Parts: sequence; C-alpha cells; structure tokens
Amino acid sequence: MEIITLIDILGTIAFAISGVLTAMHKRMDAFGILIIALITSIGGGTLRDLLIGKTPVTWMQDQVFPYVILGTVIFAVIFRNKLRYFRRSLFLFDTIGIGLYTVTGVQISLTFGLDPIICVILGTVSACFGGVLRDILCNDIPIIFHKEIYATACILGATVYLFLTQFEISQTLSMVLAGLVIMIIRILAVIFKWQLPSLYKKVEKV
Repeated sequence: MEIITLIDILGTIAFAISGVLTAMHKRMDAFGILIIALITSIGGGTLRDLLIGKTPVTWMQDQVFPYVILGTVIFAVIFRNKLRYFRRSLFLFDTIGIGLYTVTGVQISLTFGLDPIICVILGTVSACFGGVLRDILCNDIPIIFHKEIYATACILGATVYLFLTQFEISQTLSMVLAGLVIMIIRILAVIFKWQLPSLYKKVEKV
C-alpha cells in the first residue's frame, strides 16, 4: 500500500469519527449518523477530485474507503462511551483529519502538475470542505468561518510540505512533518486562543 493511500485512509477514519460524534451530539438516528460520517470523510476529497478532473473520484475507485467508513461508524457507535468527552474527542479527530487530508490533497494535486499555489488551495479544500458540509447539515456555523485558526493551519502546513519537497527528503517524512505542523498549530491556537483579526465593527444603537 502506498503511503499516500495509507494517510488518506487514516484521514478518512479520523473524519468519519468526527462526523459520528457530531451526529450523535445532535441525537440523529443510525441513518443520519452514517450519512454525516460519510459526508464528513469524503466531502473534501470528492470536491478536490472533481476540480482537478479526477473521475471517478478516489473513494469510488477504491472500494476500501466505503468499508473503512462503515467499519469506523460501527466502531465509534459501539465505543461511544469511551468518547464521552465530546468536545475533546471531536477536536482531536478533526485536527488529525485536517492534518492528514491537507498533505494528501497537496500531493495528489502535484501529480497533476498544478501550480504550487493551486496545490495549497486544493489541499486546504480537501481538509476543510467535509467539515463545512458536516456543520451545515448539523445546523452549525462551520468552524472554518470562525475566528479560530483552522484553514490557516492547513495553508501553512501545505506550504511546509511544498517547501520540503524541494529537498532530498522522502515523501513519507515530508508528509508526516507537514501533517504534524498543521496539528501542532491547530492545537496551540486553541490552547493559547490565537485568532485572526476580526473585521467586524460593532455598530452602536442610536
């Protein structure tokens, strides 16, 4: 199994668990949980593949992905009591997911010979769009639109990966290091409450 496929599968698992946790928090039924987990885990990669003209999209070409998602949903539901700390668990798996999906998104985009800036954008789309769909369907404001450092971490990690590819560093190590950069930035941003500057200006009532 290629390293990029392995990382893609790990990202799928992380995002599927993230979707299950969100759906259970919203008290959805079994079908709702499965749909939210599916959309969360394949949404970003599907959009990326459609944008670069890679069809059928990855999860349709490799039957491993649907089975991985189904197995992950069953596992997460059975062991839901072990994941009772909802906020911490959701944050953890969401962070792992964006780290893994960003680097795979960038690498897949590179194989199509796209410009580095486009690769960074597609890597960020791969990591964030599934979560956006999850939050919209669950009637939440998508995390990416909050002031929290989220997409910014993906952009920085994708840039680090592109930088590392310019040197004689193995693809595996480059992907791992870039993924860790994203996860560490995201974790530190939450711990120290790093935020992007807001353009919102409070309007005083007359």
